Amino acid sequence: MNENRSRVERTLEPVHALHDAPLAPLTTFRLGGPAATLVTATTDDEVIAAVRAADAAGTPLLIIGGGSNLVIGDKGFDGTALHIATRGFALDGTRLELAAGEVWTDAVARTVEAGLAGIECLAGIPGSAGATPIQNVGAYGQDVSATVTEVVAYDRRAEETVTLSNAECAFSYRHSVFKDQPDRYVVLRVRFLLADAAGLSAPIAYPETARALGVEAGDRVPLAKARETVLRLRAGKGMVLDPADHDTWSAGSFFTNPILTAGEYADFLGRVAGRLGGDVTPPAYPVGAAGEDGAVKTSAAWLIDKAGFVKGYGSGPARISTKHTLALTNRGEATTEDLLALAREVVAGVRDAFGITLVNEPVTVGVQL
Repeated sequence: MNENRSRVERTLEPVHALHDAPLAPLTTFRLGGPAATLVTATTDDEVIAAVRAADAAGTPLLIIGGGSNLVIGDKGFDGTALHIATRGFALDGTRLELAAGEVWTDAVARTVEAGLAGIECLAGIPGSAGATPIQNVGAYGQDVSATVTEVVAYDRRAEETVTLSNAECAFSYRHSVFKDQPDRYVVLRVRFLLADAAGLSAPIAYPETARALGVEAGDRVPLAKARETVLRLRAGKGMVLDPADHDTWSAGSFFTNPILTAGEYADFLGRVAGRLGGDVTPPAYPVGAAGEDGAVKTSAAWLIDKAGFVKGYGSGPARISTKHTLALTNRGEATTEDLLALAREVVAGVRDAFGITLVNEPVTVGVQL
């Protein structure tokens, strides 16, 4: 055993561990049963030691950061839940390094205060910094893949800390190597390269943001103005976490926007015409998918609404948000099964109406749609 590994394993003892510990308070849904063991790690060494201990014992391991992308079953998790609560924000010129446990929206605010552009339109997204490369988090015309340079992670297969370049992260729409191999990597730190544009934002890429700012797509605006506008847009859709507002007790967007091949899109247009009339044109954004020309991304929110699941849909304790059809919410007394029943109803309704099967964005633990 090498000296570094011995040093890491000796840190396991001080790590805070609870048994039969509730997990719901660690998620933005406020849902899910308890974990057999809950470990809270505040340093990278503690994270690695806890992971190694679980792996050595053959104990199932659940990684929890900000809990904004988790749907945990009502029976909980029969294993070790590792809550990553590390902290670290380091700026060196335009280079930023964040510890995995840093609160993402706070980190964005600090980069804006520092006058650096690149993630200002990702303001208000709940969760931790370590989760952003896993999901390739994006919103309002920005994705973290555009600014992430490296991800430092613990490789459970190799039993060592590794540094993955942007290319090695294999980013795509809401996907990465970390999501593709969920039981292999535990993100420890994320490194970004931002831009100094004399206090201005990156070029505004998203039409809704441009309209709200009163500018043309491609224009730059003061960083603080870009961030504040995005926060206002998100809040109007219930996408900024507020403990007092049940419309925000969600995982944000519950479904990813479907990407269709040219053939699938043609079939979809036929279904739209048959259901809504030939003069209705659904949202469509050309993309590259699996190397196929003509691939199109459409809007999950549009599909849900046009399939009859309007804002506020539902009569039980889990309902569609009153502000945005893409958010499924816990109205305060819901169970995970209540939430999943609603999600399954939406998936079935959209499939019947348009022939498209929606895919959930949050990670499910102990349950599935």
